[in-house]
Amino acid sequence: MCFTHAPSRKESCRGRAVGFRFVNAKMPADHDKRAYPEPPEKTPVLDKQTVVPKPAAIIASLFYYSVDVPVTAFRDAIDSIRAKNRPVYYHQKFRRVPDLTECQEGDYVCYYEAEMQWRRDFKVDQEIVKVVQERMKACHKREGANSRQNCAKELEQFTEVAKNYQSRYGDLGAYASGRKCLMKQKERMIAAQAKNV
Repeated sequence: MCFTHAPSRKESCRGRAVGFRFVNAKMPADHDKRAYPEPPEKTPVLDKQTVVPKPAAIIASLFYYSVDVPVTAFRDAIDSIRAKNRPVYYHQKFRRVPDLTECQEGDYVCYYEAEMQWRRDFKVDQEIVKVVQERMKACHKREGANSRQNCAKELEQFTEVAKNYQSRYGDLGAYASGRKCLMKQKERMIAAQAKNV
């Protein structure tokens, strides 16, 4: 059923919008040509074809064939060789050497190897503390208000790792070394023996 402003008229609803008086509205035949221009009959050619080639096209093709093609072919050849001989990556494993306490007097090679082993162990212990601390922080961030209850395992693990790190490296200072660590351990042992006596 059609509704118009004049409910008494009984006309068809064709061409009408609800609430308007347009009855079979059409666009006038003499529309404004500037507002609605007719599309062009032929599409204009943007890239004119001439007998003389463009300098940019010559330079681009010269670069492509003189630089890009040889470099790409060389890289593909190298990649195919590498794919055949792909190395398997493992962490480098160092053999354990004697500690500084086990080195002979004047054995400087043993001193050096023990010092390098101590430095590697020091870095590994630092990274262990960082990883455990990051896990604890992630748990606190994830759990929010319930972190004290739900992150008890991570907190206990971090406390244990930090205590072990502190007991071994805590009082060495900025210039830590294996020899300094050994001296501090001897001092701690002497202090502990003095307490027990």
